[in-house]
Amino acid sequence: MEKILVLDFGGQYNQLIARRVREQKIYAEIRAWNRISLEEIQEAKYIGIIFTGGPNSVYEEGAPAFDPEILNLGVPILGICYGDQLLSHLAGGLVSSAGDAGEYGSTALYTSDHPLFANVPEQSVCFMSHRDQVARIPEGFQVIAHTDHCKTAAIADDRRWLYGLQFHPEVSHTEYGRQMLKNFLYGICGAAGDWQPENYVQEMIEQYRKELAGKKVLLALSGGVDSSVAALLLHQAIGENLVAVFVDHGLLRKGEADLVERTFRDSFGLNLIRVNAAPRFHSRLAGIVDPEKKRKIIGEVFIRVFEEEARKLGKIDYLAQGTIYPDIIESGRGDSAVIKSHHNVGGLPERMAFSGIVEPLRDLFKDEVRKVGEILGLPKALVYRQPFPGPGLGVRIIGKITGNKVRILQEADAIFREEIDKAQLPENPNQYFAVLTNTKAVGVKGDARSYGYTVALRAVSTDDFMTAEWTRLPYELLARASSRITNEIPEIARVVYDISSKPPATVEFE
Repeated sequence: MEKILVLDFGGQYNQLIARRVREQKIYAEIRAWNRISLEEIQEAKYIGIIFTGGPNSVYEEGAPAFDPEILNLGVPILGICYGDQLLSHLAGGLVSSAGDAGEYGSTALYTSDHPLFANVPEQSVCFMSHRDQVARIPEGFQVIAHTDHCKTAAIADDRRWLYGLQFHPEVSHTEYGRQMLKNFLYGICGAAGDWQPENYVQEMIEQYRKELAGKKVLLALSGGVDSSVAALLLHQAIGENLVAVFVDHGLLRKGEADLVERTFRDSFGLNLIRVNAAPRFHSRLAGIVDPEKKRKIIGEVFIRVFEEEARKLGKIDYLAQGTIYPDIIESGRGDSAVIKSHHNVGGLPERMAFSGIVEPLRDLFKDEVRKVGEILGLPKALVYRQPFPGPGLGVRIIGKITGNKVRILQEADAIFREEIDKAQLPENPNQYFAVLTNTKAVGVKGDARSYGYTVALRAVSTDDFMTAEWTRLPYELLARASSRITNEIPEIARVVYDISSKPPATVEFE
């Protein structure tokens, strides 16, 4: 299988670059600059290498760098932003501060006739974010693109297959960025495009059928996309030897727990254990206001319940998890600095004795996991399940959690989602949900004064969740949702719509 190495120098878009490569049906893997050697790169036989951006200046002491011999491997290299500057620095060019000429945001780009810009107009828009730039290009390079303030927006040494872009082709703000990446991958690296989720599914099923023959495997099933796809894939491989434990913490959306049980036990015949632990979770959460404390309590109780069920089952050989590629990268397992710890990456107690961990989705991004889910026949309601935080509605209830508040929010959230589905919009928001605030307001119902909760509706549009715009939903849709929520749920007196984007806000409230 042909592979592209995304060599990470601390850039915020490292995962996005890899995703863009995989969109072109070419497998990409991310490795941190200080977690892979030149020898390992040679042995892996990558067909191309991409240097990512990063927050440092290449001329600073201790800045991320690499063995200059990487430029002599005969493998095409594309440097992006910091990667462009590092490429120039390693090749003998000069990088210095751009001063007042630093560029941030959408910028007019002027390109020359070069294979990297095939099918790209001479003038387009790119996304810049730099305070340094290449002041003197290395020997053997030529300038192939510029902006009004950056004369070296793109450089190339065709003889050695070395290319640098000061801008970010991977972000959607760069008009022809995907075309530029395609040109590099197919026109310069000579890729064939043999990475397909369909092939991955059959390979994994066959692999685990052999490796796990006669072994018992335990899976924590949340009903989310990742654990659901992992469950189906392993079920096809080992059948009854997979035991899925579904811990219902009582903080799922309306009807979701029943949907999970019905789908996996009745439709697919999984060996499923449903644990109705809502009272236990609600009891532990009583009186807790701080969202981080809520998360920790929910995580800790989940682990305790899961442990108890595991002990009842007797000897289990392996633990299965729905870990996906971003979890691996962000949690710093082997190849990257820790960004955040994920519940399914080292989150279970060490005292649970297993021979090993099974992670069938560890090489996939979320969109690839969804494709695998479709191939396996997972219902669309689960494949395209709205992103949902691990603590569930616990962090969409502002303030103290009670069983009654959970019920109120479940109803309001269901109405909002129903109205969006019925509206048949040209394109649904990427995430939409209701939040029960801890604010009460005066209202009028049936000619009488009422005093009830305020619900906030939230909908965002994004292609990577790193940034997100609040969605301009039709007023008629919002009016219907508001009317239904206030009329059908007596405890709610007012509905508001959140028009905050990310940044400065986050997608979730807490």
